[in-house]
Amino acid sequence: MAGMGNRVLAGTDRALDLLRELPRLSLSNIRSNPKAFKRNKRGRGQHGGKKHGAGNKGSGQRQNFMRLGYETGNNPFYLRVPKEPYYKGHHLRREYPPISLMQLQTLIDTGRLDTSKPIDLSALCNTKLFQLSPLENQYGFQLTDEGLDNFKGRVNIEVQYASEQVISAIERNGGVITTAFYDAPSLIAMRDPMKFFASGNPIPKRQMPPENAVEYYTDPKNRGYLADPDLIALERFKLAQKYGYELPDLKKDPELLPMMLERKDPRQIFFGLNPGWLVNLKDKKIFEPEDEQLLEYFRS
Repeated sequence: MAGMGNRVLAGTDRALDLLRELPRLSLSNIRSNPKAFKRNKRGRGQHGGKKHGAGNKGSGQRQNFMRLGYETGNNPFYLRVPKEPYYKGHHLRREYPPISLMQLQTLIDTGRLDTSKPIDLSALCNTKLFQLSPLENQYGFQLTDEGLDNFKGRVNIEVQYASEQVISAIERNGGVITTAFYDAPSLIAMRDPMKFFASGNPIPKRQMPPENAVEYYTDPKNRGYLADPDLIALERFKLAQKYGYELPDLKKDPELLPMMLERKDPRQIFFGLNPGWLVNLKDKKIFEPEDEQLLEYFRS
């Protein structure tokens, strides 16, 4: 019996020695009881595990992306959503960033625009407050009626789109407004004239408006640049009667009369510069074409 007791004491001592050497219980060494949780099976191993998650045949099995719009067999978005005719050709529509009459009056009051000269797209871009990107289908500016009642400027302005209320606000103060179309190469030249002149290219010839814009720019009600001037004068009188104001007589101010009557040729881009001319900024010279074929091409 004595020998049995000594062996129990020896085993207890060894167990206590082992516990003393083991690390203390913490979250880093605690673990669950064996078989307390069921292990999840791996992916497609339960179905045979032969395809490695790539499925059967086709582009999904190879190392490339599926075609744009493909939804792995589902009915794609462009077939699920019903057709909306309103958005037909939306990526081809011309855009006209807005400029309000309030902004125009502020530019005049702060001296950023000179009312003693005609205001066109180049003058608006030279204020460095408006940006124009023909690559994003932006084809000029539209004049909006915000600040209609507070506009007092007397200007000769050329924009690409204007409503009837805006036209009446300009003409009520004795001003002149014209709506004109410019193609993309002309817009690139007009938005930064100094950069264009430094490139050494001749001034391009403005192209005629596309078929869906001819009606707007030939209508005297819109003050289109291709409309008959006599019909424009008649529409000015009708609009004054409609909104109840008297048209100021431009002839009473002989100093402003030449500026108010100044208009561009349908093929012209800059005031005072004809298509085909080459502007040399370094020598401050203007070169005109002399070849008959060039003269015939740039002639309006």
